[in-house]
Amino acid sequence: MATNDQKLRILYLMHIMLKKTDEKHILNATDLCRILSKEYGIDVDRRTIYSDINTLDSYGLNIIQLKGKNAGYYVGTRKFELPELKLLVDAVQSSKFITESKSRELINKLETLCSEFEAKQLSQQVVIYNRPKTKNETIYYNVDQIHAAIFYNKQVTFQYAEWTVKKELHLRKNGTFYIVSPWSLTWDDENYYLIAYDESEEKVKHYRVDKIQHINMLDIERKGKEYFLEFNLALYAKKTFGMYGGKDAEITLLCHNGLAGVILDRFGQDIWMIPEGENYFRTKVIVTVSRQFFGWITGIGDKIQIIAPEDIREEYKEYLQEVLLKY
Repeated sequence: MATNDQKLRILYLMHIMLKKTDEKHILNATDLCRILSKEYGIDVDRRTIYSDINTLDSYGLNIIQLKGKNAGYYVGTRKFELPELKLLVDAVQSSKFITESKSRELINKLETLCSEFEAKQLSQQVVIYNRPKTKNETIYYNVDQIHAAIFYNKQVTFQYAEWTVKKELHLRKNGTFYIVSPWSLTWDDENYYLIAYDESEEKVKHYRVDKIQHINMLDIERKGKEYFLEFNLALYAKKTFGMYGGKDAEITLLCHNGLAGVILDRFGQDIWMIPEGENYFRTKVIVTVSRQFFGWITGIGDKIQIIAPEDIREEYKEYLQEVLLKY
């Protein structure tokens, strides 16, 4: 029967292997004996190390043994490889809805998933300063409440805010509480959004999670299930520019060939693109028509044109005329 010291020894040994070894940093039995003695006050001989290494390997820790001049052991495959952790660190850094303090906290936790030597590589690529970051810590509580409501099939109530020129969140509708049925969370244009059903208006709506205030779960079952049975979240985000609401319409666009990548990035690979002359192509896309959509078209310039329908063309002309009047 294993004593408490024996149990602790093998756990410490696993910790040492995970933190102090990788493909470029090998430890032999003598090294491991020394570290156990110096850092944990556990004296052990090499034969015990060999036995414990075999036990850890049987447990599932991927320990690689090298023989020859540089004999020793290191942990091979881990749950997360270094390139995967770098991707996660980049995602945390670039997410403006995650505060700076929470970003550092999450990155520190990610660093525990690799060796201490690889962790230094992760910390070297951390550059949070000068990136736009929210200072609103309530987003984590909001996300937790929304996930709980979705899991328990309940509605939520909250107040909704907007930013003022004083950089303060001001409650909309004089602080009126919204009541909606939450169905999904999505990340679009570096912001987190709640996708929900508004029973009073019988429609799907979205709300920025960082603008939600004083959220609570209600003891009322969610509504709108029929709207979400075949709801395509990817399509919803694709057609809704910057998550601005508006009316859905099928738009025909005439685009310069050089915009092929821009169009595919925005609308996906499943759209058709028909050549129009030597330098242009036509495409039909479903979009939520809004001033944000018109702004996107304007930003591309004269290499894109709304061909149909005519009422949307006229609406776009009015948008441009309104803008020009400001100059």
